[in-house]
Amino acid sequence: MNKPHSLYIGLMSGTSLDGIDAVLAKIGANGETIAQVAVSAPFSPELRKALLELQTPGPNELHREKQAGNVLALAYADAVSQLLKKANLQPSDIAAIGAHGQTIRHQPLLGDMAYTHQTLNAALLAEKTKIDVIADFRSRDLAAGGHGAPLVPAFHAQQFTSSENIAILNIGGIANLTLLPNSGEVTGFDCGPGNMLMDAWVAKHQGNAFDESGNWALQGKVNEELLARMLSDPFFTKAPPKSTGRDDFHLDWIQEKIGKGHHHTEDIQATLLHLTAHTVLEALVRYAPQTQKLIVCGGGARNNALMNLLKVKAQHFFKKPLEIVTSDSAGIDPQLVEGLAFAWLAWAHKEKRPANLPAVTGAKGPRILGACYPA
Repeated sequence: MNKPHSLYIGLMSGTSLDGIDAVLAKIGANGETIAQVAVSAPFSPELRKALLELQTPGPNELHREKQAGNVLALAYADAVSQLLKKANLQPSDIAAIGAHGQTIRHQPLLGDMAYTHQTLNAALLAEKTKIDVIADFRSRDLAAGGHGAPLVPAFHAQQFTSSENIAILNIGGIANLTLLPNSGEVTGFDCGPGNMLMDAWVAKHQGNAFDESGNWALQGKVNEELLARMLSDPFFTKAPPKSTGRDDFHLDWIQEKIGKGHHHTEDIQATLLHLTAHTVLEALVRYAPQTQKLIVCGGGARNNALMNLLKVKAQHFFKKPLEIVTSDSAGIDPQLVEGLAFAWLAWAHKEKRPANLPAVTGAKGPRILGACYPA
């Protein structure tokens, strides 16, 4: 018999490689999810460097990847410890941890040879926390012919109910959309780079992990010719289901689009800002032109320049006004939405409920996601 509610922890470290978001969630018998307590912890410079270097092939990478997975598990365990202390709880109070891990490779378009890999020593995490750990959420969907991504639309559909036609935009390293019409099927897909290219460019030229509020981008001027070359990438016109990551978008991709011409670095940053906003709105108007409200979450929701640009560009893409707000308007901190989603995914695994949406991922049917590492 189900309890009225159970406590789960969601752990998320995304494509931006900026750190860990840990959230304690109270989840009801029907999946209703409420954030209770949260902590955020930046990656150490050493871990961030190790994870970033693993994004591309290199020497001895199997050993390096396993070592990074161990260090990540210890960092996750420390975040869980902080969370429990803040909430005045014991490990025995928690039903399970949902842990995303760190995506190292994502290759969904290889048929039976498709794979995705999120590094994490989940067994070590279970050992250190004394809590059941649910991890490796994407592989089961891939085995069923899906992309294994995005996974958050099922949670979005559970969490953001409305009588309006709404869409949820998660802007992490990658930007993904969940389309929630007031009637009809829930759909969603990755629409392109979110913060990832902007973060990479500002790190290379300014030494900062990200462009605070988009202030550096605002110092530049968009290069329309370069933007057009970027928009010509085949990913943007590919029909859903589709997913992407650092395999497709990275510093070399930017350099290839720039070519041998000379550009001010801040102009490139401004152009990358426009690329994110343009590809989001172009995808939204193509697949959900009836959308009345766009709810933005993820780290990109705190980029004021990006939020303002979305509002300005939306006036050109949509005939009717499009309301653009952050998930704060629904009572959820934008930074915590993905962490909450992985707490919910752990709950779905424990309850033996399918948590993928075939219309989103392209899988042959609903599947129970994740693998359990008992405490």
